[in-house]
Amino acid sequence: MDADELLLKYESGTRDFRAILLCEANLSRANLSQANLSQAILSITNLSGANLSEVNLNQAKLNVARLSGANLNRATLDDAILNVANLIRADLREASLINASLIRAELMRSDLSYAVLMGANLSEADLREATLRQANLEQVNLNGANLTDAVFIGCNLERASLHRACATKADFRGVNLSNGELRQINLYKANLSGADLRGANLRWADLNGANLSGANLEQARLSGASLCGANLTGANLMNAVLIHADLTQANLINADCTGADFTGSSLTGSKLYGVSRFDLKAEEITCDWIDLSPLGDSSHIQTFSPKEANKFFNATFPTVEISVDTRLGFEDHTILAKIYHYLQQQSSLFNQPPTLEVNSRRTVISFKIESNEQLLSVAYVAILPFQDADATQKAIEAAIKQLTPETCSQLPVQLSNRIVQLGVEMAQQIRLLSDIRLDPKIEFSTPFFLYPTRTLLKSSSHQHLILHSHSYFGRSLVRDSGSSESSESLNNPYLNPKPLDVETLLNFIKGF
Repeated sequence: MDADELLLKYESGTRDFRAILLCEANLSRANLSQANLSQAILSITNLSGANLSEVNLNQAKLNVARLSGANLNRATLDDAILNVANLIRADLREASLINASLIRAELMRSDLSYAVLMGANLSEADLREATLRQANLEQVNLNGANLTDAVFIGCNLERASLHRACATKADFRGVNLSNGELRQINLYKANLSGADLRGANLRWADLNGANLSGANLEQARLSGASLCGANLTGANLMNAVLIHADLTQANLINADCTGADFTGSSLTGSKLYGVSRFDLKAEEITCDWIDLSPLGDSSHIQTFSPKEANKFFNATFPTVEISVDTRLGFEDHTILAKIYHYLQQQSSLFNQPPTLEVNSRRTVISFKIESNEQLLSVAYVAILPFQDADATQKAIEAAIKQLTPETCSQLPVQLSNRIVQLGVEMAQQIRLLSDIRLDPKIEFSTPFFLYPTRTLLKSSSHQHLILHSHSYFGRSLVRDSGSSESSESLNNPYLNPKPLDVETLLNFIKGF
């Protein structure tokens, strides 16, 4: 059958042309809408500008075929072979190309919106300026493809392979690229805002200047990737691997980097306002300075020596640790939970409940907080359930009173001013907290809260400060809380330690 015969039969109402052989034919601008051309061999055939809407081309062979400007709207091309085919400006909206082969196909400016290409092979295909809105590209092979300026908004690219693809300035807003293979991909200035990149392999990727704001990169692998000037504001980088990544002048404002591995990476000039530095891995990093201004406008610059940078990026959560010299029982646990729930309602200091560690003779209550500046304030409230509260609070008040210009006179002027200002702010906070009282409805029916305590502060830079420790804390004496002798011993102010010396306190605060 030749082209003329095919067209005559079509005009007479025939639609079934399964498995026809029609290589190198000229069907330019032909109307074959809704025809059945499954398993047809149409290699090198000219179908430019043809109307092939809703045509069945399943398993058809269209190698090197010319389909530029063709209308393939809602056509089915499952398992079809279109290697090196010319599909420039073709209309493939809502087309089905499941497992189709389009190796090195030319698809510049084609429209594949809402098309289904699951498992298709588009390796080294040219998709420059193509539109693939809401297309399903799950497990598609785009290795080495040219995706420059292509639009993938809302696409499903889950488990897709884009190894060594060029996607400069492409639009991937809101795409699903989870578990994708994107090694060595070029995403220079690409828009990936809101994209799902969980578990994606982006090793050695070029993401310079890319927009990844709000993107989900949880557990993504970005070792060796270049993210110079990339926008990662509000991105999720939890447990991401960024070993030896280049984040020079990247914008990470309010990004979640919990558990991320920045070992050997470059962070010079990065914008890090609102980024928690706790639970990071950041050994051997390169960082001369960072921008800590809320707007990333360089209004707050912090410079580092290599040693200072390592210390800054390997911080731990500031912690208030109250050790009680006895075991926590079930009844104690219930009462303690009620107390801290009540205190949390009275103050915004507690962002999360404390952790408890109980051994054979001691209970450790730990409060993790967001900033060193809140350590004294949290301790002031956290100690309230215990008989040691009054002595501990007085120790805190005494410590704050020592943060004066006179006590800081030997420090550099800038550091001295900062510590004095910190003391003023802490004193204001303590005054506001001094009115907090325990709920009178809570019944203390256990001696647990009468036992000696030790209040320890741990700063983000791994420094420790014993704020208050009862003189009987840690002694291996049998205490009978009901005896008058025990009660007098535990309440004897003479047994309580002296206030902190100024040097110890200042050394602790200098590490903030």
